[in-house]
Amino acid sequence: MSKLYVVSAPSGTGKTTLNNRLMTDFPSIEIAISHTTRKRRNGEVDGASYHFVTKEYFQTMVRHGEMLEWAEVFGNLYGTSKREIDRIFAKKHHVLLEIDVQGCQSIVRGKPEAVTIFILPPSIESLWHRLEQRGTDKLDDRWRRLMTAKEEVEAGNVYEHFIINADVERAYAELKSVVVDGKHSSVSHNEGVTHCESLIKEFNTSPFLQDLKKKFDGN
Repeated sequence: MSKLYVVSAPSGTGKTTLNNRLMTDFPSIEIAISHTTRKRRNGEVDGASYHFVTKEYFQTMVRHGEMLEWAEVFGNLYGTSKREIDRIFAKKHHVLLEIDVQGCQSIVRGKPEAVTIFILPPSIESLWHRLEQRGTDKLDDRWRRLMTAKEEVEAGNVYEHFIINADVERAYAELKSVVVDGKHSSVSHNEGVTHCESLIKEFNTSPFLQDLKKKFDGN
């Protein structure tokens, strides 16, 4: 029976790398291609990376009840259409939804049978360094993503499974265990929530992050 899996993570945590590897190794798992109103970046393909649409078209889909979930992120609209889920289920494939916390909260309300997975960094400082190493965002954008990560982590208790991506091979084994083998991750729900709380505490008390905050608050 086909299942719906929701995978979320703060930007820079590695969810796209892990999800792509999972789909390569297991072709019966297919990612749902989201609709978005943001501009297409270099190398992105319409209909493969995203369905790139106008804001007017997106809003029409929302009004007609065609979206399973949708949210506004950094001024752009993102969402998953019901038609996309039906397309994958018709192939008897499992659906992987790579969406943010807002989207997950919508899915949990509408499809409580969905399996929800939250991928977390070992620390906030490590997340900042990962964002730096990607080299795809300006300094201000990286700081904005870090602040968004704080909001996402604060809502982490909505998820059933937690994976801490301190080592990519171990994190992939954990993801495979949940999606392919139907097992629980080695991090219990309580342990996952506790880790979220420790990350939030780090946001508020880490000298490294406090120095960063002073820098951006002064701009």
